[in-house]
Amino acid sequence: MDLHILDHRLRVTSISKNGLVNYTYPLIKLIFLRNRTRCKFFSLTETPENYTVVLDEEGFKELQPSEHLQVESSIWLPLNVVSNGNVSSSLQAVGVTKIAKSVIGPLAQQHVSVFMLSTYQTDFILVREKDLSVVISTLEEEFNIYKEVEGESVPVRSQDVSNGLQKNGKEAIQPTVHPVLIPQNQFCVMSLDPDTLPSIATTLIDVLFYSNSPKEDNQSSPNQDLDCIKFFSFSLIDGYISLVMDTEAQRQFPADLLFTSSSGELWRMVRIGGQPLGFDECGIVAQISQPLADGDISAYYISTFSFDHALVPEEDIVSVTDMLQQQRKEAASS
Repeated sequence: MDLHILDHRLRVTSISKNGLVNYTYPLIKLIFLRNRTRCKFFSLTETPENYTVVLDEEGFKELQPSEHLQVESSIWLPLNVVSNGNVSSSLQAVGVTKIAKSVIGPLAQQHVSVFMLSTYQTDFILVREKDLSVVISTLEEEFNIYKEVEGESVPVRSQDVSNGLQKNGKEAIQPTVHPVLIPQNQFCVMSLDPDTLPSIATTLIDVLFYSNSPKEDNQSSPNQDLDCIKFFSFSLIDGYISLVMDTEAQRQFPADLLFTSSSGELWRMVRIGGQPLGFDECGIVAQISQPLADGDISAYYISTFSFDHALVPEEDIVSVTDMLQQQRKEAASS
């Protein structure tokens, strides 16, 4: 299999809910007016807490500093696994669980923090630029690694980037087992022909900027399942659009413009974290994706500024819940 280091340098940011009004103009520009910006990697995810915006340096220039904008200090690089010449797509097999043992687990062992962004088309694994040498030396036995430079895929080996650093030398520690929440929403993972984006512009603006959040009582009872959770994700990456929304939001869009896999599968969410997770802890994605991989259960995985979110097929949610409860029992007794 091949691992590609894509030609994007990304920033991970958060816009507060009450500060969104200050950023609607640049966000509308980034979503709808591609000819007016050189941004090639853009993702916006709304959660109950905030809006997470992941975008390349060209897009980041559009966001003016303010008290409503938080910016994670690192530059992040997106990695992409390609098998048999094709991007490793969630449609082919099992999404992020397909790379749990080959990518996510080994990086967690080496204390490399990852930020995941699954889309309709593929799974992006974001790593900090400063960790790239450790990433390459950790994964080069398993993968042919290429760095994309101006449209060309250039082979990369650890001696090209390592400066003598092969492993980070830290002993792997058992990560914190974070609480999970399982809201009742059913989610769809969909795509859209970019040429038809203007046709849904008013609906998308309404859903993103004007829809009221459903009632959320997660503050008072963080250990109980939520009835519903506000979650909507829009990505426009290298010309491909991906949308993740619940079925209630989906009903607002024209049915003939959005498309999903032929099975039309519905997904349930596992939201990871009782308190905001931060960016430095390693192994959070592995903690969820490894048991899913053991059970051969498909999953999309979307990290945000505060929490992580795994989407699993609706028919698997009971077994996933049991699996995670068992994981927590084992952690408590160890």
